[in-house]
Amino acid sequence: MNLHQFRFVQEAVRRNLNLTETAKALHTSQPGISKAILELEEELGVDIFARHGKRLKRVTEPGQLVLQSIEAIMRELANLRRIGEDFSRQDAGTLSIAATHTQARYVLPAPVAALRTAWPKVAVSLHQGTPDDVARMVLDDAAEIGMATERLTQYDDLVTLPCYEWRHVAVMPADHPLTQLERIGLEHLVRHPLISYHPSFTGRGRIDAAFEQRGLKPQIALEAIDSDVIKTYVRLGLGVGIVAEMAVRDDPMCAPGGELVAMPLGHLFGANVARIAFKRGAYLRHFVFAFAELLSERLNRALIERAMHGPTGGDAASDAM
Repeated sequence: MNLHQFRFVQEAVRRNLNLTETAKALHTSQPGISKAILELEEELGVDIFARHGKRLKRVTEPGQLVLQSIEAIMRELANLRRIGEDFSRQDAGTLSIAATHTQARYVLPAPVAALRTAWPKVAVSLHQGTPDDVARMVLDDAAEIGMATERLTQYDDLVTLPCYEWRHVAVMPADHPLTQLERIGLEHLVRHPLISYHPSFTGRGRIDAAFEQRGLKPQIALEAIDSDVIKTYVRLGLGVGIVAEMAVRDDPMCAPGGELVAMPLGHLFGANVARIAFKRGAYLRHFVFAFAELLSERLNRALIERAMHGPTGGDAASDAM
């Protein structure tokens, strides 16, 4: 057996047993993957996959155990590489970060700049996507650290830690009638077209839940993944925007006397928690800890290591909050 066979099995499962997609992802041929998997099954003496003709249909019961072992082997292989890099080039390397657009645009610039000042030989590779994309990139070792919403906690193979809390705000033109209110309610918002995040992004689930609990149906005029796009359409008069508070904090358009007015909505939708995520059991290089500490004063090396390798190996939210 060899590492190529392990990669083929692992990627086939990730690609929903589609060997054509698996071959594309690994830049090889479908017959070659099929042959390698069959050879591994023959050597192990068990069927990893149940088949219908030449197609893979499902992972068998012994296949589930084989897959767990393969995941552990591949994780430790990645750890070995990182250990080598960590100790051979202690002040250099590449830090790969996966984040949603809001985190990448409004939260990460300052800590990334601070990291580059402290570790000038460390390059930063930034990947953006949905919270599910962020989780998958960390699990696939495309990123060492992920940053997104509470959705990251849904992945058992990720260790997540709370980083900071944030709330939503309403954004509207300065002459909008809602600016005359001291406190915006759901009954006010429901009367106007709304522009907010796509359901998979930035606390949108809390917004939908709040309206549903009151039996109200909001008029969603437009959904986007980018706070700047939402603000652009608000300026054009398409509706009232609902965005994360960090998206307006340093925006001149939302400053007193600016073109837009931001009003708090935390009393309606509650607090959201931005979280950072690591692959469970992964070896974290020294500058990964340094970067995590730059993200939030709640985070420190001892807390992260306890969450990664402690008795539960799980979420240390109570310690970090």
